[in-house]
Amino acid sequence: MPKRCKDSCGECCPGAGRCGIVARSWTALCSFSRVEFLVAVDIALPPDLESDRRAALVKAEFDRGSELARAGMVRAVWRVPGRLANRAIWSAPDATALHEALISLPMWPYMDVQVTPLARHGLADACQGLAAGL
Repeated sequence: MPKRCKDSCGECCPGAGRCGIVARSWTALCSFSRVEFLVAVDIALPPDLESDRRAALVKAEFDRGSELARAGMVRAVWRVPGRLANRAIWSAPDATALHEALISLPMWPYMDVQVTPLARHGLADACQGLAAGL
Protein backbone atom coordinates (compact mmCIF):
# COMPACT_ATOMS: atom_id res chain seq x y z
CA MET A 1 0.00 0.00 0.00
CA PRO A 2 1.44 3.44 -0.89
CA LYS A 3 2.41 5.71 1.95
CA ARG A 4 0.20 8.74 2.46
CA CYS A 5 1.21 12.25 3.31
CA LYS A 6 1.24 12.47 7.11
CA ASP A 7 -0.58 15.79 6.98
CA SER A 8 -3.91 16.92 5.56
CA CYS A 9 -3.41 16.70 1.81
CA GLY A 10 -3.78 12.89 1.88
CA GLU A 11 -2.03 12.49 -1.46
CA CYS A 12 -0.11 9.30 -2.18
CA CYS A 13 3.64 9.87 -2.09
CA PRO A 14 5.80 9.89 -4.12
CA GLY A 15 3.89 11.99 -6.59
CA ALA A 16 3.11 15.58 -7.30
CA GLY A 17 0.55 16.08 -4.55
CA ARG A 18 -0.33 19.60 -3.58
CA CYS A 19 2.00 19.33 -0.57
CA GLY A 20 5.05 18.60 -2.78
CA ILE A 21 7.65 15.90 -2.18
CA VAL A 22 11.38 15.38 -2.21
CA ALA A 23 12.06 13.56 -5.48
CA ARG A 24 14.43 10.89 -4.12
CA SER A 25 12.64 9.96 -0.90
CA TRP A 26 9.17 9.91 0.55
CA THR A 27 9.13 13.12 2.56
CA ALA A 28 5.92 15.11 2.46
CA LEU A 29 6.29 18.86 2.73
CA CYS A 30 2.86 20.06 3.76
CA SER A 31 3.15 23.74 4.56
CA PHE A 32 1.96 23.55 8.16
CA SER A 33 4.47 20.88 9.22
CA ARG A 34 7.74 22.57 8.17
CA VAL A 35 10.78 23.61 10.14
CA GLU A 36 13.11 26.22 8.66
CA PHE A 37 16.88 25.88 8.75
CA LEU A 38 19.77 28.18 7.90
CA VAL A 39 22.20 25.96 5.97
CA ALA A 40 25.79 27.04 5.32
CA VAL A 41 27.57 25.00 2.65
CA ASP A 42 31.26 25.23 1.83
CA ILE A 43 32.57 22.98 -0.95
CA ALA A 44 36.14 21.76 -1.37
CA LEU A 45 36.51 19.92 -4.67
CA PRO A 46 39.69 17.90 -5.12
CA PRO A 47 42.34 19.99 -6.91
CA ASP A 48 43.04 17.12 -9.31
CA LEU A 49 39.39 16.72 -10.37
CA GLU A 50 39.25 16.56 -14.17
CA SER A 51 37.44 19.47 -15.81
CA ASP A 52 34.86 17.21 -17.53
CA ARG A 53 34.04 15.51 -14.22
CA ARG A 54 33.84 18.90 -12.47
CA ALA A 55 31.46 20.27 -15.13
CA ALA A 56 29.24 17.18 -14.87
CA LEU A 57 29.19 17.44 -11.08
CA VAL A 58 28.28 21.15 -11.18
CA LYS A 59 25.44 20.45 -13.64
CA ALA A 60 24.12 17.52 -11.56
CA GLU A 61 24.27 19.68 -8.42
CA PHE A 62 22.32 22.48 -10.13
CA ASP A 63 19.71 20.02 -11.42
CA ARG A 64 19.21 18.39 -8.01
CA GLY A 65 19.14 21.78 -6.27
CA SER A 66 16.47 22.91 -8.73
CA GLU A 67 14.37 19.84 -7.90
CA LEU A 68 14.63 20.61 -4.20
CA ALA A 69 13.72 24.26 -4.80
CA ARG A 70 10.66 23.29 -6.84
CA ALA A 71 9.64 20.90 -4.04
CA GLY A 72 9.76 23.82 -1.59
CA MET A 73 12.77 22.64 0.40
CA VAL A 74 15.23 25.34 -0.73
CA ARG A 75 13.36 28.56 0.00
CA ALA A 76 16.12 31.10 -0.68
CA VAL A 77 19.81 30.82 -1.54
CA TRP A 78 22.78 33.18 -1.78
CA ARG A 79 26.28 32.66 -3.17
CA VAL A 80 29.25 33.58 -0.95
CA PRO A 81 31.43 35.80 -3.19
CA GLY A 82 34.94 34.55 -3.86
CA ARG A 83 34.28 31.02 -2.56
CA LEU A 84 32.61 27.84 -3.68
CA ALA A 85 29.98 28.28 -0.98
CA ASN A 86 26.38 29.25 -0.36
CA ARG A 87 23.97 30.13 2.40
CA ALA A 88 20.34 29.09 2.13
CA ILE A 89 17.05 28.87 3.95
CA TRP A 90 15.76 25.30 3.76
CA SER A 91 12.34 24.07 4.83
CA ALA A 92 11.69 20.45 5.84
CA PRO A 93 9.33 18.48 8.08
CA ASP A 94 12.23 17.69 10.44
CA ALA A 95 16.01 17.43 10.69
CA THR A 96 16.01 13.87 9.32
CA ALA A 97 14.23 14.97 6.13
CA LEU A 98 16.69 17.85 5.78
CA HIS A 99 19.60 15.44 6.15
CA GLU A 100 18.13 13.10 3.51
CA ALA A 101 17.83 16.02 1.09
CA LEU A 102 21.36 17.26 1.77
CA ILE A 103 22.96 13.84 1.23
CA SER A 104 21.06 13.54 -2.06
CA LEU A 105 23.14 16.40 -3.48
CA PRO A 106 25.85 15.19 -5.88
CA MET A 107 28.50 17.38 -4.21
CA TRP A 108 27.67 16.04 -0.73
CA PRO A 109 31.00 14.15 -0.41
CA TYR A 110 32.87 17.45 -0.87
CA MET A 111 30.68 19.60 1.40
CA ASP A 112 31.21 21.04 4.85
CA VAL A 113 27.66 21.77 6.03
CA GLN A 114 26.56 23.75 9.07
CA VAL A 115 22.85 23.62 9.97
CA THR A 116 21.08 26.04 12.30
CA PRO A 117 17.40 25.37 13.12
CA LEU A 118 15.35 28.56 13.06
CA ALA A 119 12.46 29.63 15.27
CA ARG A 120 9.91 32.37 14.70
CA HIS A 121 10.94 35.77 16.05
CA GLY A 122 8.56 38.27 17.63
CA LEU A 123 9.38 40.88 14.94
CA ALA A 124 8.53 38.51 12.07
CA ASP A 125 5.11 40.05 11.44
CA ALA A 126 6.62 43.56 11.23
CA CYS A 127 9.27 42.51 8.68
CA GLN A 128 8.67 43.00 4.97
CA GLY A 129 10.31 39.71 3.99
CA LEU A 130 12.56 39.20 1.00
CA ALA A 131 11.87 40.63 -2.42
CA ALA A 132 11.32 38.09 -5.17
CA GLY A 133 14.55 37.08 -6.82
CA LEU A 134 16.82 37.64 -3.82
